[in-house]
Amino acid sequence: MYSELTEQLRVRDQQGLRRYRQVVESPQASHITMDGRDYLAFSSNDYLGLANHPDLIQAACEGAQQYGVGAGASHLIHGHSAAHHNLEDALAQFTGFPGALLFSTGYMANIGVVTALAGREDVIFADKLNHASLNDAALLSRAKFIRYPHLDLAALEQHLAGAAARRKLVITDAVFSMEGDIAPIRQLVALCEKYHALLLLDDAHGFGVLGQQGRGSLFLPDGNTVHSPHIVYMATLGKAAGVFGAFVAAQMEVIETLIQTARSYIYTTATPPLLSHALLTSLKRIEQDEWRREALMRNIQQLQQGLQSSPWKLLPSGTPIQPLLAGQSDEAVRISQALRERGILVPAIRPPTVPQGTARLRISLSAAHQPQDIMRLTQALHELAL
Repeated sequence: MYSELTEQLRVRDQQGLRRYRQVVESPQASHITMDGRDYLAFSSNDYLGLANHPDLIQAACEGAQQYGVGAGASHLIHGHSAAHHNLEDALAQFTGFPGALLFSTGYMANIGVVTALAGREDVIFADKLNHASLNDAALLSRAKFIRYPHLDLAALEQHLAGAAARRKLVITDAVFSMEGDIAPIRQLVALCEKYHALLLLDDAHGFGVLGQQGRGSLFLPDGNTVHSPHIVYMATLGKAAGVFGAFVAAQMEVIETLIQTARSYIYTTATPPLLSHALLTSLKRIEQDEWRREALMRNIQQLQQGLQSSPWKLLPSGTPIQPLLAGQSDEAVRISQALRERGILVPAIRPPTVPQGTARLRISLSAAHQPQDIMRLTQALHELAL
């Protein structure tokens, strides 16, 4: 009965594409214990070093005392607690939108938004390197699905201009999770306004890291802010925010539509209220701890300088995601395993997550990394290149 599955797994093994889970026995940090061994980790999305912050731990304990452990029901039954409601209000204010709505994960948020806002009579335009959740959401919506070349706004405009549909929806990562580059948000918004389209912006890797006070990719480095009623903004709360979950911020008409029709919101138990209580503390740390983003930027600069003479190309990125291009899957796996033998964790990213021939090491930096950590990684990579 399982012979076909067995053969598929054998082929995956043969191609070097099989993935394995590893058991972490310590809190998330720049140094972790996994499978009984200590490692220096460059594999986490905990960009600001908040996942094990004592203030968040204390807030989670307070939340458990006040609200218990589980929500007990979906948001539309009686699982929507004061903690959820307070966090939604705080997130809307923090990002500058009229309203915000919590989801259990970023994947569920993208599925909920796209399927609620687009259907058979509509058309979706997607950057070719979008996260898998955006692609899956587009397929589930049953809308016409058009993918344009990565960051090619001329191609996008051509598609927008020629499309006749009830509703047009552009979906894109703000920070691309495997490339580390940033979408041209101002130009995307201008195109959507010109052609009367909505723009779903997935800022999973920008929220907390980019913009004034970590408010995200819509808050530009030049001090300006990109806001438009055409934007539907999604960000996750398990990366830079250090906890769990996701939210969507938008005009109230969109938020209310999601409450009424987003299946991944309606038909699931609400997240534990204690997490929302902890996230209120996380928001304060994100807003107030500018030194974390400054430390993160210094780490990015140190890594880039340290790998200038590397035979493997470091893709251009000003974000914590620093992809080191190895090319073939077996080469990426070889480097990753050799680093692991030296007590350093850097994951090898292979097809189908990235296109064929572009396997890479995905180096994820954190404000918690110290200069000596970055030096240890760069020295190890130079040794492996000899």
